[in-house]
Amino acid sequence: MSSINLFTPLKLGAIETPNRIFMAPLTRCRADAGNVPNDLNAEYYKQRASAGLIITEATSVTPFGFGYPNTPGIFTEAQVEGWKKITSGVHAAGGRIFLQLWHVGRISHPAFQPDGILPVAPSAIKPKGQIFTGTEMLDYITPRALELSEIPGIIAEYVHGAKCAKEAGFDGVEIHNANGYLLDQFLRDGTNQRTDSYGGCMENRARLTLEVTKAVIGVWGADRVGIRFSPGGVFNDMHDSNPLATFGYVLKELSALNLAYAHITEVTAQDIAHGAVAGVGPRELRAFYPGAIITAGGFTQDTANKALAEGWADAVAFGVKFIANPDLPLRFQQEAALNTPDEATFYAPGERGYTDYPSLAA
Repeated sequence: MSSINLFTPLKLGAIETPNRIFMAPLTRCRADAGNVPNDLNAEYYKQRASAGLIITEATSVTPFGFGYPNTPGIFTEAQVEGWKKITSGVHAAGGRIFLQLWHVGRISHPAFQPDGILPVAPSAIKPKGQIFTGTEMLDYITPRALELSEIPGIIAEYVHGAKCAKEAGFDGVEIHNANGYLLDQFLRDGTNQRTDSYGGCMENRARLTLEVTKAVIGVWGADRVGIRFSPGGVFNDMHDSNPLATFGYVLKELSALNLAYAHITEVTAQDIAHGAVAGVGPRELRAFYPGAIITAGGFTQDTANKALAEGWADAVAFGVKFIANPDLPLRFQQEAALNTPDEATFYAPGERGYTDYPSLAA
């Protein structure tokens, strides 16, 4: 057991963080028309600048990558200008912020696609469940399998998003390879039934993840790139026949690239209630990845400190706690009571439940 705790500074690639209390990526559905970040978003992130690192909400790198209403993008000039307000506000408040690069793949619907076309995926497998279009709930549909010739275009979209993020003033980027979205769909055999060089064995299924990562490194440098995985998660109808082998392989390959970090989520009680099985998370995958690991998944201050002391995580990202407590590090430091989150406002428009949670100073 080490003496490292949440308030021990951390060298994370090219950046240094004053604490290890990170803000997890949190979809909040409050972007403006055109998927443009706005002044309210800027205030929200600035309020939380005391986090060791802010990882933004998932942000689509392409107009074909959306699956939720009012989520931001990072591929147009207007979106870049909107994000500049956010990065400048966070930096003025002394914070650090990475943008999470996203493509939802099959977790979409023609209602979100340009010209109402089918969403894309590694294979034409319909996910279970329904999607909220902004006005109604609809069943997911069977996506279109990407042609082999289209995959370089997917990589190019991530590169463009990474370049736009650099222009917007971010400190780095995190590649979203978790939670059942496009890259995760390629990686796991439950959603990837391809028979070409991007399917079949785990080496092929990991190919797109590794190619996207190397391409994004070409924009940012490895020391400003992180990547997120949810190896035990079942969200968005995901599964893999051997997750320890699959994620162990890709993490071993990524370890040679000297990324800023790998962000590996823990299975929560809520995940288990939906069919997930505990036992494949950062603790089990540490042997495959000696670099910095961020974890997330329902941690308390005590359980986070335990993870750090045991050495299977180097920082802990908090989600709901940061929603309700903009000054979470100070509250942890002073052992102060935490605000109660209002779940009804997690994805609702406006200030309520977004920028109106009180700080200790207030």
